[in-house]
Amino acid sequence: MTIQVFLPKFRIDECLHEVRECLEKSWTGMGFKTQHFEEKWCEYTGLPYSHFINSNTVGLHLAFHLFKNQYHWQAGDEVITTPLTFISTNHAILYENLKPVFADVDGTGCLDPKSIEARITEKTRAVIYVGLGGNTGHLEEVSKICKKNNLKLILDAAHMSGTRYKNKHVGHEADVSVFSFQAVKNLPTADSGMICFREKAFDDQVRKLTWLGINKDTYSRTTQQGSYKWKYDVEMVGYKYHGNSIMAALGLVGLRYLDQDNQFRRALAREYRKLLSTIPAIQFIQEVNDCESAQHLFQIRVKNRDELLNHLQKNHIFPGVHYRDNTEYKLYEYGFNTCPQAQRISQEIISLPLHLHLTEEDVTHICNVIREFLK
Repeated sequence: MTIQVFLPKFRIDECLHEVRECLEKSWTGMGFKTQHFEEKWCEYTGLPYSHFINSNTVGLHLAFHLFKNQYHWQAGDEVITTPLTFISTNHAILYENLKPVFADVDGTGCLDPKSIEARITEKTRAVIYVGLGGNTGHLEEVSKICKKNNLKLILDAAHMSGTRYKNKHVGHEADVSVFSFQAVKNLPTADSGMICFREKAFDDQVRKLTWLGINKDTYSRTTQQGSYKWKYDVEMVGYKYHGNSIMAALGLVGLRYLDQDNQFRRALAREYRKLLSTIPAIQFIQEVNDCESAQHLFQIRVKNRDELLNHLQKNHIFPGVHYRDNTEYKLYEYGFNTCPQAQRISQEIISLPLHLHLTEEDVTHICNVIREFLK
């Protein structure tokens, strides 16, 4: 038996029903299902605006693009960020010729508020905060720091679909939140995402930007009677970043089950903690009070991480590592050795298998294999 770190689950009949409706109506592009998904996402999260896009990465780029233009940021202005993330977080800063400034993380794996404050300069314009594994970390405190220093807060919520803090879905703390519905996320499609601005003016602009700067999308130019208003204006240089109805169809089905699925993931995480808590060599990622994590990841820390990875793989268990310290990459090596906690975590962390196909017996087996190595 092989156990993978990720294995998405689709309600196939329901997904096919939603996709079939797109095919029957001959509408697979933006509009139709994408609008419905946006409405349902706002209803689910309580966020005021949502725009369906083709990935989390393009959403982060759009956030920096719009803020840079609106607030007249200059090339080389600084964005405080984490080195413990997927590279798309920091690439998005570079897309707009801004400078990633790496702050350290705390025991939650998320940015340490004290480290953020120590990195603020006269050139700092924003903080991008990653909810690693679905954790909020100290997001509330970071939000206060941003308001105090007149900085924009961009929430990279790729792992946070369904995360709640103090019984409220995350996203309300930030100027913009960007979610991921990539193939192995808690709400999986093939690849897509959602960008959620706090202000309507930015939501209006992003809808044009994702469709090449065109001021009316194809769906809005097609009336119920079937007539097509071909004429439109182009107001800005935009991108081909919008989502499509096939991906939205899959997302709509996943959203119906998101809370149920996240509850199952949290139950598996509790079982992991119970079975591994008696092993002195294992350290857990810290949990925060009042955070109901989406539990995209379940991570442990061990000193001899690479050896344990090899042992697990020999037993047909294939965990992941989320993530390599970005300052170890050539592109970001200027930040190397500036974030010692992130560097240590990156060298010790393992993401254990966590998905909806796992059973408690699987978790017990994985823990026994780990115990065998660390005894």
